[in-house]
Amino acid sequence: METKADLPINLLQGKHTLPVIEAYFEFVQLKQLYRQGWLHQGISLENCESVAEHSFCVALLALILADEYSVELDTAKVIRMALIHDLGEIYAGDFTPADNIDKNHKYQLEKQSVVKVLEKLPNGFKWIALWEEYEKGESVESQFVRQLDRLEMALQASVYEHQGFANLSVFFASARQSLSSVELKLILSKLEELRNC
Repeated sequence: METKADLPINLLQGKHTLPVIEAYFEFVQLKQLYRQGWLHQGISLENCESVAEHSFCVALLALILADEYSVELDTAKVIRMALIHDLGEIYAGDFTPADNIDKNHKYQLEKQSVVKVLEKLPNGFKWIALWEEYEKGESVESQFVRQLDRLEMALQASVYEHQGFANLSVFFASARQSLSSVELKLILSKLEELRNC
């Protein structure tokens, strides 16, 4: 996996500190972990977004769109879920379809990562349960965040294409297959129209 630096938590080896400080040093890894799919498509390290940048934008989309999507959604839960949905990548890394990793193996690696980071925190079990809810994709909130995750990918692909970095059709196709919400499909449709302008 391409990263900007080694795991920041390694800087605390042999030092005793608060669990929240340790967790922060682990969270920071997401700022340093490049989104590997963009690198595979030729986006340079200089221009490639980090996992943290992606997660931040998913959370912003959740904040902006959750209330518009459905009265069924618990908006606060959606935003929390969006913020933590990629924590499994801290230790596991950012796998792409090109990695051909077994889905269950990927889940186990990411769950180990989430547990390692969150179990030390007050109410960590609640955050772990929320992450697992996202992974299962059975609740309306988790389904919505999963769709936002794919929509954000398409939005970033649009930015990269407008910057002239690459043709990223594969990311639009992937998003198209993943969206079921009429409202989110409309956003993607309008985004795809911009590709022809």
